Amino acid sequence: MARYYVNNNQQANGDHEVHALGCSFMPTSNRTYLGEYSTCRPAVTEARKHHRQVNGCYYCARECHTQ
Repeated sequence: MARYYVNNNQQANGDHEVHALGCSFMPTSNRTYLGEYSTCRPAVTEARKHHRQVNGCYYCARECHTQ
């Protein structure tokens, strides 16, 4: 199980990235805790309750990364 967060700062393409705790690309502030999950998919679903455009981090949530 991993703890997931969504970056509240959007990327240049408008995505708000979902990160697992410990990812070096996760921001240290301006993030929202999403919960503890065994995969990134439910974390992305939870992140969509906060932001319209969501994507998994290429490095720590590659399974949920779509670009």
